Amino acid sequence: MGKTYRIKDIAELSGVSTGTVDRILHNRGKVSEEAQKKVEKVLKEIDYHPNLIARSLALKKKYKFITLIPSFAQGEYWAKLSEGINKAEQELFSYNIEVDRMFFNQYDKSSFDNLIPKIEEADCQGVIIATLFKESVIQLTQQLDKLEIPYVLIDAFIENTNCIAYYGTNSYDSGYIAGRLLFEQIQPEDNIAIFRFIRKGDMHSTQVMKREEGFRDYLYGHDFLGKIYPVHIHADESEENKEILDSFFATHEEIKAGIIFNSRAHVLGDYFRNQDIDRHFKLIGYDVINSNLNHLNDGYITHLIAQRPEVQGFNCVRALFRHLVLKEKVEQINYMPIDILIKENIKYYNNYI
Repeated sequence: MGKTYRIKDIAELSGVSTGTVDRILHNRGKVSEEAQKKVEKVLKEIDYHPNLIARSLALKKKYKFITLIPSFAQGEYWAKLSEGINKAEQELFSYNIEVDRMFFNQYDKSSFDNLIPKIEEADCQGVIIATLFKESVIQLTQQLDKLEIPYVLIDAFIENTNCIAYYGTNSYDSGYIAGRLLFEQIQPEDNIAIFRFIRKGDMHSTQVMKREEGFRDYLYGHDFLGKIYPVHIHADESEENKEILDSFFATHEEIKAGIIFNSRAHVLGDYFRNQDIDRHFKLIGYDVINSNLNHLNDGYITHLIAQRPEVQGFNCVRALFRHLVLKEKVEQINYMPIDILIKENIKYYNNYI
């Protein structure tokens, strides 16, 4: 008589997670019919009534999370991840969750480094980090560990950090799968190209390096006899890229297959279309963004490998919420599906939250 039941207590009695109980009590999000019945049965047995005073006190506490991701234009990969972050923030509004955004240039390591002191000085309760620049991320996470500020990693998992969670694909396996997809379209002795984007500071992002490692391991483990040629191009300088690509293909006319390990396969697709090059070149890229989809549909990209950025963005905010507010244990490694998309199945793809 008079006992106060916490969400944790109700979850244990019901045999469901605290997150499920929270969604049922506050009528937010979807739960299974079975879970709904279990919780409602327990609520009836304990004659549960919300502790409005405790809830009022809890809601006075504010939580500020900082997201550290690359700047983006509308329609780009990081814009989609940001949509997931926005959706999570909206759903958690009643818990006084606020998300501040900090942006860096994904092709310039110094722009990331310049934000580290600002994050260290910020009054925040959690940080979400896109891990493009490994050494810089390690430096930041070591400082966050000292400050006892929890953090979530996205884009690529970095070992020897104390992140509460990682959301993203297994980058190595993603590259390994890409190796198989390309190898099955060529002869073992064919030469291929890896198109890389020029960066200031670290030559490659953490994720790109792991993808390329998996890609090469597949090829060399499956009797690949050709050569791999790296081609360095720019993210947004089409005229200079044209000169680079014209020169490369003029001296390597035999190369009819290649890969880009990030979301900018459309840069090659644009080049092929503008040069009126036939669609026999086998190009594999990453991520479902409109500019890539256009070239998947017109035949200049043969495969796209996707990783559900909206879901990543949503889940990383929810992970900090669950850890800090609900006091739930969060699974550390959360791999996204590695989705393989072709022209014939793209119209059925649904990667929304």
